[in-house]
Amino acid sequence: MTSVFKKVGLVGKANHPDTTTTLIGVCQFLQQQGCQVYVEQKVGHDVELDNVEQLTLLELGQICDLAIVIGGDGNMLGAARVLSRFDTAVIGINRGNLGFLTDINPEAFESALTQVLKGNFSIEERFLLEVTVHRHGEVKSVNSAVNEAVLHSDKVAHMIEFEVYINDKFVFSQRADGLIMSTPTGSTAYSLSGGGPILTPNLNAICLLPMFPHSLTNRPLVVDANSTIQLVVPNRSQAQLGVTCDGHVTLPVLPGDEIRIQKHPDLLKLLHPKDYNYFNVLRRKLNWGSKLY
Repeated sequence: MTSVFKKVGLVGKANHPDTTTTLIGVCQFLQQQGCQVYVEQKVGHDVELDNVEQLTLLELGQICDLAIVIGGDGNMLGAARVLSRFDTAVIGINRGNLGFLTDINPEAFESALTQVLKGNFSIEERFLLEVTVHRHGEVKSVNSAVNEAVLHSDKVAHMIEFEVYINDKFVFSQRADGLIMSTPTGSTAYSLSGGGPILTPNLNAICLLPMFPHSLTNRPLVVDANSTIQLVVPNRSQAQLGVTCDGHVTLPVLPGDEIRIQKHPDLLKLLHPKDYNYFNVLRRKLNWGSKLY
């Protein structure tokens, strides 16, 4: 079989026996299909793979036209923030818990990947958030998020105060434990656990969800993703704050800082098997009711 993808990178959860077994199987399968296979260094140190070069995740993005993430949604998030910088398609094999992003069954990966390598797949372009912290008119830190950016107290649960602006227009001030700013991809993650709405992946929208707000009148707010969201922390604030991207990277925030959140210029090219149905995934993962008749 001639594959539409010539160079394939493997990314996984290091030191995890199930992931190791699946990774070895996927590697052998891809080599049988005539693909040049590479593996991320973190995994390659723990798994012996024949004729497979070890590369950093950044190098995988530069070289490969397809990356296969073997693990859970957390592994996909970490890989996606890097691979979105390149024109690298990404697909996931689920070795985690939920598997909203890693949707291929590890027990049946051969049939799914066979179709993908033939070109039988659907493709989604998921946008990311770009988060910048500004201090005294200068950019102090920058990062990206696939799921969400969260403004929160840095040390312990603590009510904080902040103002929210959309495109330089004042929206509201808030006393709450924090604020979750979620993409459609992240609407089934942290935002969902806080009572936020589910946004279908094709929506160009960002959800703003207050965390334990002091006022019961506060509700989630969904805005156009082309907007610029600005959070301003008052100078009188005594709390130590941070803004966290996908639960992985925390950017320190000081009183008087401004946090800007907007759509990242790069897009994640996410592949799915042809029979993928987003609503089937929701129904299965969230235990929704099946058809009545």
